[in-house]
Amino acid sequence: MIVVTGGSGQLGTAFRRLLPEAVFPPRRRLDLTVPASSWDVLDDVRPSMIINCAAYTSVDRAEDDEAAATAANGEGVARLVEYCRRRGIGLVTYSTDYVFDGADRRPYVESDPTSPINAYGRSKLIGEGYALEYENALVIRTSWLLSGSHPNFVATMLRMAGDGETVRVVNDQTGCPTIAADLADASLSAIAAGATGLLHLVNSGEATWFDLAQRAVGLAGMDPRLIQPCSSEEYETRARRPRYSVLGSHRLDDLGVASLPPWEDSLPAVVAEIERGTFPGAPQQTR
Repeated sequence: MIVVTGGSGQLGTAFRRLLPEAVFPPRRRLDLTVPASSWDVLDDVRPSMIINCAAYTSVDRAEDDEAAATAANGEGVARLVEYCRRRGIGLVTYSTDYVFDGADRRPYVESDPTSPINAYGRSKLIGEGYALEYENALVIRTSWLLSGSHPNFVATMLRMAGDGETVRVVNDQTGCPTIAADLADASLSAIAAGATGLLHLVNSGEATWFDLAQRAVGLAGMDPRLIQPCSSEEYETRARRPRYSVLGSHRLDDLGVASLPPWEDSLPAVVAEIERGTFPGAPQQTR
């Protein structure tokens, strides 16, 4: 039996659609920030594998509460490793492109050195370190996660543009928009291939936040000119972001795992689901 933590989030919801037979314990029964001895749900289920989608994901808030981010993204992973090691079962956990500083202008692969420039990236790197000490763990780095099931960057852009607002979006940060459904599917392929260690999984292609916003607004039938470019200096955030955090992989071919589809090909389904308004704060129908 597979247990998936963080089942109420974007990625966890994608796994619910692919693994209806898995167990998705609520946070009150499996909280990564409390001692593993209190995780009675795991003893009840006796899992054969844990897929960890739970995380502290607020990049800006982490700057003011790095301890909380590290408790979930670092120490929480350590507790999962301890549990899985004792029972000899596999662990899959997720990390981020923000473990890199963005100084390079080529895709980062699994063997590249890390150097996070914000608290969120540091907290995820701590979790990576714990997981990679366990031989049956797979750490999947991904980036710019999107879905039609939850509030996220694309949903925000559609809402603001739907209100007729001109929206300024940074055009000097480049990464890989990744659709949760594609990531979940590719993760299962990597698990089936017996992958352990580090693996980068992102949708093919790259974009700036501006590129992504313009494409999404156009797919929703609105004027892409509502999206206007700006620089990171013009749109300050609490946490610094890497200017270039595109992820590549030198492991997919060896594992026999197919590359994820181009993000442009998967984005229309995300926009269509957002337009159906299935979560709080979804934009109104724009067509």
